[in-house]
Amino acid sequence: MSLSGNADWTAGYVADINYTHGYYTELNPLRARLALLNAGLAAPEIATACELGFGQGVSVAVHAAASEAHWCGTDFNPAQAGHAQSLCRAAEVGAHLTDQAFAEFCSRSDLPDFDYIGLHGIWTWISDENRAVIVDFIRRKLKVGGIVYVSYNTLPGWAAGAPLRHLMTEVGASMTSPAGGSTARVEGALGLVDKVLATNPAYVRTNPGVKERFERLKTQNRAYLAHEYFNRDWQPMHVADMARWLAPAKVSFAASCHLLDAIQAINLTAEQQALLGELPDPMLRETLRDYCVNQQFRRDLWVKGPRRLSALDQSDALRALRIALVVPRGEVKMTVQGALGEANLAAAIYGPILDHLADHRARSLAEIEAHVRDRGITFGQVMQAALILTGANVTAVAQEPGAIAKVKKRTDRLNAHLMLKARGSGEIGYLASPVTGGALTVPRFQQLFALAVRAGRKTPADWADFTLEILSAQGQKLVTDGRTLETVEENRAELRRQADAFAAGPLALLRGLEVI
Repeated sequence: MSLSGNADWTAGYVADINYTHGYYTELNPLRARLALLNAGLAAPEIATACELGFGQGVSVAVHAAASEAHWCGTDFNPAQAGHAQSLCRAAEVGAHLTDQAFAEFCSRSDLPDFDYIGLHGIWTWISDENRAVIVDFIRRKLKVGGIVYVSYNTLPGWAAGAPLRHLMTEVGASMTSPAGGSTARVEGALGLVDKVLATNPAYVRTNPGVKERFERLKTQNRAYLAHEYFNRDWQPMHVADMARWLAPAKVSFAASCHLLDAIQAINLTAEQQALLGELPDPMLRETLRDYCVNQQFRRDLWVKGPRRLSALDQSDALRALRIALVVPRGEVKMTVQGALGEANLAAAIYGPILDHLADHRARSLAEIEAHVRDRGITFGQVMQAALILTGANVTAVAQEPGAIAKVKKRTDRLNAHLMLKARGSGEIGYLASPVTGGALTVPRFQQLFALAVRAGRKTPADWADFTLEILSAQGQKLVTDGRTLETVEENRAELRRQADAFAAGPLALLRGLEVI
């Protein structure tokens, strides 16, 4: 009897190299709330939530710790599921996370119905069979009024890049020894494709942007490239085709969770705006918009039974929405990037709003409106500023004070765990905020400085010495501008410089958002 006939549990997905430890803010249901209210739609309260294909589980663990919702989810890779479970145990959160395949997880009878189901970086890279399983799961388990968030590669933006991905996959499969694993396949593919493109083939001449795309690829994390480019299944999808897939689940397109998509002036010309405004069908508008901006990645919200708000109800809900500044005030760039390029933010409008939020306390849009009214700033301008600043990850939607108080102990436990992990590596560059219900980007050394603060160290010099002790015990040295700092004095000086910078901005941010 042979044991080799067992089904491949990976289903053609890269599994010999773990996914990166990323956090994806679009998965935070609070962000979806802003997007839906801006679109004039009711946003449900999230009591139960699910993430399908959670990778290393940083997002699902942070959201489980930092919100009152009960989270469930699965990722077929047992190493990644185990990591996600360890984060939830550290936070003492009762999230239900498994390593089951979609078919097994989605058929469970002990799962609740969900207010929110999220899939980030999954849909494009799975088979049609698994897509059908997920659609059936949404049909059966999403509550009426519930939200589905799904991100996926789309067309026409991938039209030129798809052949490049195909070439890399074929090279990796045919010309690299499988003994070297996915990392070797990535390196081998990059090397040969580089040589191919250097011959200036007609494909490159016809698609001149391909060379620039490939040069960017060569600088990216190899684990990310393995998962992005080397899975068996990979299918970018037009938004109209996505709508047809999801139709049996009875969900309708609601809004983009990439909030900057809602700002027409930075993405579409006046002529394009006028054309799209003439179209009554929402899917046709989204389709043509994708052609206008050459969209290659969509982050969409779909709702089962979307309910349109009256103008008064929408206004009341938006005014009650709270936001907080999630970067130091001095680091805010007064520009925003759209499909049409970079646009400047009007200092007369954004300056007073940002100054009001500079202490990182959460404030409602009504409070902001009242504070800046004497500057001649209207509520419409406050609302657009909230949308743009949150879309640019300068601000974030905040929870109510009662919710913050309830989750604070859990985020404290998770952050203590993450800061202790930062002693050995910088693979998780995030800490959880009970205010935003999500994560903030906090690089390794800043986490170690925060750990020093927790340990009672008072000054930047103390924090630098604390961190240097941790690094020296492991034989680790800092690298600046590509150069390794060899002496203790050099390492101490660089850490002191970074500690001073931490004291000047990020420390107040982390305290204001109740991270430390």
